[in-house]
Amino acid sequence: MTVDAPLLDLLFSGANLFVLPFWTLMVLVPNTKLTRTVMGSLLPFAALAGLYLFLFVTSFNNVQGIEALSDPNLSLSDLAAIFANPHVTATGWVHFLAFDLFVGRWIYWQGQESGVFTRHSLALCLFAGPLGLLSHLLTDAVWQRFAGNQVEEVVSG
Repeated sequence: MTVDAPLLDLLFSGANLFVLPFWTLMVLVPNTKLTRTVMGSLLPFAALAGLYLFLFVTSFNNVQGIEALSDPNLSLSDLAAIFANPHVTATGWVHFLAFDLFVGRWIYWQGQESGVFTRHSLALCLFAGPLGLLSHLLTDAVWQRFAGNQVEEVVSG
């Protein structure tokens, strides 16, 4: 099955827009009941996974693409050639959107549970996923080292 270019563009744009409300809630109003309720659901990830499955299955009109990805000697230039196809690129992009949002959700819940500040890490995760994760891990370590001790002293004092 092939997906025509206008539908592919619509799915790509729709996926980009789909994730924005979740990021907006986590970054701008993290402590509201609405944000906690929305981020408590796995439905956004199921929707993105369903779109990813559709795009993945329809990305390869021939066996050559699948064979190329399973080649143990796959080179960077071979991979670049595969991703030169807009359909494959859209599939990869939805993969990024889903996993960045999933990591962002994890960061959000960590912040809710521990009280560590997460807005900067979430914003970084939105734009550069692994950097947001690194930011959160560093922020959490600093929080545990300094602020966490102060909280324990106040509680036990």
